[in-house]
Amino acid sequence: MAGQIVEILDVKKITHNVKSFNVKKPKNFSFVPGQAVDMSINLPSYEKEKRPFTITSLNWDKNLEFTIKIYPERKGITKRLGELKKGEKLIIYDLFGAISYKGKGVFIAGGAGVTPFIAILRQLRKDKELDGNTLIFSNKTEEDIILKSEFDKMAKEGLKVIYTLTRELNPKYANRRIDESFIKGQIKDFKHNFYVCGSIRFVGEIVHSLRKLGADDERIIVES
Repeated sequence: MAGQIVEILDVKKITHNVKSFNVKKPKNFSFVPGQAVDMSINLPSYEKEKRPFTITSLNWDKNLEFTIKIYPERKGITKRLGELKKGEKLIIYDLFGAISYKGKGVFIAGGAGVTPFIAILRQLRKDKELDGNTLIFSNKTEEDIILKSEFDKMAKEGLKVIYTLTRELNPKYANRRIDESFIKGQIKDFKHNFYVCGSIRFVGEIVHSLRKLGADDERIIVES
């Protein structure tokens, strides 16, 4: 689709470096959980700088939500996004498939890589189908955990949630990277679907570990 200008209706702080943007949904706009759009800022010198962002709201929601990590030190698009306020405008472009749900399984996320899973898990919660799914979520520190309170509520409704921290010793969580031995200690059946999202290095290492542990390539779903 051609770029559509949408108004920011609300901006909320999620963590110290993550914000959610609630924007007006274009007419007849439809998507499935896990899909993303290319997006730019409707300001001079920014309108052609498109970046991919996953939609974290659900299709039936009145508006669109994007949950975005802000990188002020990079002086780029997300830094400028972090400065935007209610009433300012974004431009959204074509939908594309990132990660789509193919059945019960294990979601493995590194940091902001959890964003494609947010809408999927929210839809499963709405449909009362969280049971049988697992979220393994790696972050540097506790304050980096995106939407922790929401995932904790999902855990009470059937989702198995495992948090691990890599740069903070905290007795409430595992304190290590997600590697082959960690996955083996958490997962006993590798006939599940595995959904993996994070940095390129993170995804590569997790996929390599899953293959070694016997997961079928057809059941490993990564951002495409």
